[in-house]
This record gives sequence, C-alpha cells and structure tokens, in this order.
Amino acid sequence: MGIFKSITSFFKGKKRKKEISKDEKQKSLVEDESDLIIKPKLKPKLESKPKRKTEPKSKPKPKLKPESKSEVKPKPKPKPEPQPEPKSEPKSELKSKPKPKLEPKSEPKPKPKPNIDKEIKIENSLVSEKKLRRKSEEEELSNRKIKLEKGLEKTKKSFFSRLGKVLLGKSKVDDQVLDDLEEVLISSDIGVSTTVKIIQALELRVSKDKYIGTDQLMKMLREEIIDLLLKQQSLNSFDSFNHSDEPYVIMVVGVNGVGKTTTIGKLARKYKETGKEVILGASDTFRAAAIDQLKIWAEKVNVPIVSQQMGSDPASVAYDTLQSAKSSNKDVVIIDTAGRLHNKINLMNELSKIKQVMSKIIPNAPHEVLLVLDGTTGQNAFEQTKQFTAATDVNALAITKLDGTSKGGVVLGVSDQFQIPVKYIGIGEKIDDLQLFESKEFVATLFS
Repeated sequence: MGIFKSITSFFKGKKRKKEISKDEKQKSLVEDESDLIIKPKLKPKLESKPKRKTEPKSKPKPKLKPESKSEVKPKPKPKPEPQPEPKSEPKSELKSKPKPKLEPKSEPKPKPKPNIDKEIKIENSLVSEKKLRRKSEEEELSNRKIKLEKGLEKTKKSFFSRLGKVLLGKSKVDDQVLDDLEEVLISSDIGVSTTVKIIQALELRVSKDKYIGTDQLMKMLREEIIDLLLKQQSLNSFDSFNHSDEPYVIMVVGVNGVGKTTTIGKLARKYKETGKEVILGASDTFRAAAIDQLKIWAEKVNVPIVSQQMGSDPASVAYDTLQSAKSSNKDVVIIDTAGRLHNKINLMNELSKIKQVMSKIIPNAPHEVLLVLDGTTGQNAFEQTKQFTAATDVNALAITKLDGTSKGGVVLGVSDQFQIPVKYIGIGEKIDDLQLFESKEFVATLFS
C-alpha cells in the first residue's frame, strides 16, 4: 500500500508540474504578446503616420488579463478581430478635416455688400449732381429771361404801342393795315429791304384767306421775323469753337463810343466762367485812356493783358499777344482795336494790317471778327457795318445798349441785310448783362 501511494503521488506530482509549466508558459506568452501590443499603442498617437498593421493589436482589452487559472486553453488568435477598428479611425479623421474647408467659402459672401453700398452712393451722387445742374440751368434761364425782359422793355413798349395804333378798331387785315404795318417796321430800324421781305411774305399768306384777323396777323409777323433771324443764326456758345487746337482769336472792331472795351471785358468774364484761359491784347494805342480802361477790366476779370506804350504799332501788340497766348497754351485771345470812323480809309486799312500780322503766327487768325454796334444809332449802324465788312471781313455782330433804345429793329435789319449773325447783345451796364443772342427767345420776349 505504501508503494502504491508513492507511485500515485509521483504521477500526480508530474501532472501538477506539467500544469504549472503549462500555466507558466501561457503566462509568458501572454506577457510577451502584451509587450508587443503595448509598444505600438504609444507610437501611433505621437507620430503623424500611424502604422495600420500594429494598431489592431493595441485594443484587445478583454484578453490582456488572462490571470484566471481556470482558462487552461487560451485563444491565441486575437489579431484578426480588431482589424476593422483601425479602418474606421482614419475615416473619422478624414471626415473631421474637411470642416474648416467650409469656413473660407462662407467668408467671401459678405464682401459684395460694401461694393453695393459704394455703387449706390455713387449713383446717388450722380443723380444729385444732375439735379443741381438742372436747377442751376433753370435758374440761369430764368435770370436770363428776366434780364432780357427788363433790357427790351423800352423797345417792346415802343414797338407795340405803334403797332397797336395801326390795328386799333380793325377786325380783318386789308391793304391799308399792311401799309401801316410797313411804316411801323421801318421806323423801328428794321431797314427798308428787310421790311419789304416781311410785308411781301404777309401779303402772300393773307391772300390765301381774306378773313384773317389781327390776332392771326401778329402770329404771322412773329413767325416771319423768327424765320429771317434763323437763317443767320450761328452756333452761339461760350463752350465750343470751330477751330484747331491753337488759341481762338477774336478781333473786336467798331467806332468810338459803341462799347468795345466794355464788351471785351464782359466777353473775357463769360469765357473764363466756362473754364477757358483768356488773354487780352491792347492794340488800341491811339488813346492812353483805352489802354488803362482795358487794364482795369483785366484786373476785374483776373486775366493777363499784353500792352505797349501809347503810339506804338498796333500790329506789333497783336503779334506779341498771339505769341504769348501760343507759348502759354491759352484758349481765347481777344484783341482790342482803336475806335475809328468808318469813313476814314487809312484807319480802316490799319485793321487789315493787324489781321495779316496775326495770320503769320496762327493760320486763319483772327477766327472771329466781332463788330460792335450801338443799338441806339439806328440807320447809322447799317453804314458802319458796310465799311467794316469791306475792310476786315466781319463774321459776327454784337449789338449793345438795347436797354437804352426804343428801336431794337437794328438787330433784325443788320443781320438780314449783310448776312451776318448777331452773336451777342448788351442789355445793361453790369458785367453779366452781355448775353448770347437767341433769335426765338428774343422774338418771344418782344411779342410776350
């Protein structure tokens, strides 16, 4: 019995050793595997490029602790089970990264708002500027009409008072009415030839309808006067010139006392208001007072002037003025000339000499020969126009002192007879009383 017990105990001890050895081997294997698993856990989290093959071994949490002795046969294949987990991790990382890409797309959206505001402000400013321009233009027109009505008040009263006497008590127009109307037009300084044209045109229109009343006659008369003036109407403007890039030269002529120097000063003011650079030339060297008077106007308007001593050659003054204007890039040159009687041939030839000298510096100069006429002289203005046009090729007229005369018909008569447009009219003593001549506006004011 003792031997049997010793044999059984011997075999039992071997079995226990074998089990212990198996447990120790299992523990060692598990420890070795755990060592392999723990090391890659730390590396992929710190490094930017994780190794996908080692990561699945990092997350077998339930199988890291095989301390229980009851598990005799541990499962040695935990490798394929965690493989789907690392695939999901990079996907989540990739999906989380595009979120900041959406933010820059949303940032440029509010940018067009300030641009729209700027455009609206610009449009509003342009609209306001247009409104201001319209208001200023309307104000200028209204002021111009008021001044024109005041300036032509005497002419209007005189003309219509005499015309009213002719038409008084007349119900229809006959030959007697037309004859009386002819006398009124001639006495208004319209001139004989121009008056005949108007009466003949009225006779043709009246012959078509024998029962024309006096109201219709006044309407016809107004239309005929406008037609005659429009035939000689020029492009009257202070803003545009029909010439080259060189300075625009104006030579002012006329007899003494018509208001040449005053007209020059007012013209310089008008051109400067439109942004033009103006220079004056004092070629009236026969009178010292003329030079001094023009200098005063130059100071008022704030424009330069070229002058010499009294008695010097007028042509040399004009020559120096054009040279100065050309070198300083001036826009407008206004040359004053000596007032002289239209019946003095030698003095009239002096004007031709000035014109020839100026053309040597600037071709086709002077571009405008402006004849200044006194509206109060009546029929004498026709003779002055005749002589000056023969000497200097007058191409523009300025009728002054219309506010002081009761005969404004010279505007129509001179323009029609000599085929020269009236460009300026003077209706007062003030610096703003020189206006561009508009035929329709002029006639409308007379017949209003």
